[in-house]
Amino acid sequence: MQKLDILAFGAHPDDVELGCGGTLFAAVAEGKKIGIIDLTQGELGTRGTVADRLKEASLAGEIIGASIRENLGMKDGFFVNDQAHQMMIIEIIRKYQPEIILCNAPEDRHPDHGKAAKLVADAAFLSGLNKIQTSNNGVAQTAWKPKQVFHYIQSRNLQPSFVVDISAFMDKKMDSIMAHSSQFYNPNSNEPNTFISSDSFLEFIKGRAKEFGQQIGVAYAEGFISEKMLGIRSFDGLIQKTT
Repeated sequence: MQKLDILAFGAHPDDVELGCGGTLFAAVAEGKKIGIIDLTQGELGTRGTVADRLKEASLAGEIIGASIRENLGMKDGFFVNDQAHQMMIIEIIRKYQPEIILCNAPEDRHPDHGKAAKLVADAAFLSGLNKIQTSNNGVAQTAWKPKQVFHYIQSRNLQPSFVVDISAFMDKKMDSIMAHSSQFYNPNSNEPNTFISSDSFLEFIKGRAKEFGQQIGVAYAEGFISEKMLGIRSFDGLIQKTT
């Protein structure tokens, strides 16, 4: 068992980079161990093949410095929040025992994102119940409940519970996004255009990070939603925009 500090889930192989890539870079820079779990292979995506997407995801994970990256092979577009899918997530959570889970936005333009958010959040709770039995490689797992589950904000204009300063890592975040080369802007590509393949979409990603950053007086930030009330031990850790 390789214990992780942060485990980030994405419905599709590029969701994590788009939603919380900068936060993961910051965590790795602090010496934290992070992992990425893709629920599907993104096989219904207009551009690229499954082989392309798996290769790109592996490269992006290496760029971020992820200790592990796994794909659960759920059906793109058709996975559901039922016992079978919850058990897959529970086994992964118990395998890596993360303190914090990051996952998709509670609602977004792609229906898989909201479904993944609820699926992962429900499984994170159930993972802490002793009477749910799971095993990994034939060895019984112990219950594990992460301290926090946070949802990274994606395309929808959602109000964050808090934002994370990623100013020092914005360029690296964009590098990890562009590792998914089949999906994003490439003027030489002959594949059909999609919502995320335009140059303007990449500018939107930067603009959203600037918007969140401006609210706390930094260059770039990523926004997260917490379903639970958050507490602090000291005011010293807060970033407050100067007036």
